[in-house]
Amino acid sequence: MTQKQSRRRPAAEQDQLIVAALRAAGRPVSAYEIIDRVRGDASLAPQTVYRALDRLIRAGAAHRLESLNAFVACSHAAHSGTAIFAICETCGVVREFDETRAVKALQGWAANENFSVRQMTLELRGRCAACSVLAG
Repeated sequence: MTQKQSRRRPAAEQDQLIVAALRAAGRPVSAYEIIDRVRGDASLAPQTVYRALDRLIRAGAAHRLESLNAFVACSHAAHSGTAIFAICETCGVVREFDETRAVKALQGWAANENFSVRQMTLELRGRCAACSVLAG
């Protein structure tokens, strides 16, 4: 029985595979779903995927949705550094947007309270326009 040769992929190649899988998914996915999506191209261990996701998040190419424990590709070429997401609880669509006034207001509050912000991710949960129309 012959075994498939496994080779270690460079980090940049792993990152490209994972960000492509995130973009192709078009919805939030877990690290294990990413492993399933790239299975035809690579055999990646969960630790490898999590390390790659950390690199992609630091580079601004991906985001972690805390409330869903899932990941999405960044849909903005550049934003203020704070990702804001509207998550539809009916259909699961996630929309990323940039709202500088909201971010500045929260940064102002933090400064007034001498609170040092390490990371800021805002998630709005509710129902998207399409689902609201369907619900009547």
